[in-house]
Amino acid sequence: MRALRIAFALMLVGALVLLSGPQQPARAQPQTIKIGILFDQTGPFSAAGSLNGWRGTKMIIDYVNERGGVMGKYKIVRVDGDSQSKAEVAINEAERLLNVEKVDILAGVYSSAHAVPLAEKMEKQKKFFWITIAISDAVFKDRNLQYVFRPQPNSGLFGAVSVQYIAAYSQEKLKKAPKDLRVAIIYEDGPYGAGVAASNDAEAKKLGMQVVLKEGYSVSAPDLSSLVTKLRAARADVLFHTGYNPDIALFLRQAKEQGLRVKAYVGHGAGHSQLDKLKEAFGNEIEAFHTVDPVAAQLLDPKTLKPGVGALTAEMVKRYKAEFEPNMAVAAIAPHVSMGFSNLWILLNDVLPRAIQKHGGFGPDALAKAARETDIPEGGTMMGYGVKFYGEGQPMRGQNERAFVAVFQVVGGKFEIVYPKSVATAPPILPLPASSPWAAR
Repeated sequence: MRALRIAFALMLVGALVLLSGPQQPARAQPQTIKIGILFDQTGPFSAAGSLNGWRGTKMIIDYVNERGGVMGKYKIVRVDGDSQSKAEVAINEAERLLNVEKVDILAGVYSSAHAVPLAEKMEKQKKFFWITIAISDAVFKDRNLQYVFRPQPNSGLFGAVSVQYIAAYSQEKLKKAPKDLRVAIIYEDGPYGAGVAASNDAEAKKLGMQVVLKEGYSVSAPDLSSLVTKLRAARADVLFHTGYNPDIALFLRQAKEQGLRVKAYVGHGAGHSQLDKLKEAFGNEIEAFHTVDPVAAQLLDPKTLKPGVGALTAEMVKRYKAEFEPNMAVAAIAPHVSMGFSNLWILLNDVLPRAIQKHGGFGPDALAKAARETDIPEGGTMMGYGVKFYGEGQPMRGQNERAFVAVFQVVGGKFEIVYPKSVATAPPILPLPASSPWAAR
């Protein structure tokens, strides 16, 4: 009887198997990493470089995903946010990306006025924040941040290098020793402008220059004519200016109308690096204007970089011309495109693989540990600089200590590198040519 019950049970199991059909092998769900990309798609910051930063970011994510994702298997899900060039909107968008979209990482951010409060918010929530554009020292200075990292150069470098450049050519080109130069510093009064201006001021005084005016203004000011009047009275040889886009155009128009004259005009990134926008407003009158920024990747000799890095630059250029501006000259592609592309590449190619393989995943703590271990030598990124983040006990913890900037000048209608001399692609034009409406007579 027992044998019959066993036989019956076996028959029942077999029948159930037949009824259920052939067994399908379990399919692994595709693995994804959600990255919130926060830039100013609209508003004045968009034209000052934010949109170009987003373009670079989008292209590198597309490139990685087409090759199977991070490590060939983790696809990136890009979730965009628009800060609308307003700090309060940036904070709200970050909250949406983190708490509604449930992104694993927040990346991007153009404006330092947005990056400073966002860094504090991300730190309190213990979320990983990767800044690719905003440069203010105030993001990190004396805050001992654990989850915020920036491969991008900081504002202190921008302000110091522009002054060092003028000092290097002061006697030869301007026929004055640095101690005899009269310099003026104007800036938008947010964290970005104030940070660069403070560095301008400190370096100029260190080198013995005469700072005859240092004054900030609101980026939304409708009229800058009183500032122009003060500059005329100050009789500066060199003007250092840090601003965004509409404010730069407003200042230059009013300076031209009121007859402001200087021997050299030096800008610092943002709107000064958007050559196409400056040309739209002033045409060839911007000849010999300067800007300070990381080197646009396409201007570097790929032979000076780690093998394979130059190929990434070629990929960026090809994609940019195919997707955004097919008629733009390669040399004229704004450096903010390179910043978006290269600085996110560091996260996708260096930090994320190590976080997953060594630290167990891509949660905030694993990412922070992996970022602190980043050690890329000079020439290892598209921008030419290496990457090593300041660590525990450093006032700028989380900032890339190996980043550097260069001075560019509009020469023959396009940007050339004029400083440092070791990487210069053209000699500087100093003083401003007589054809410039802002040139000292």
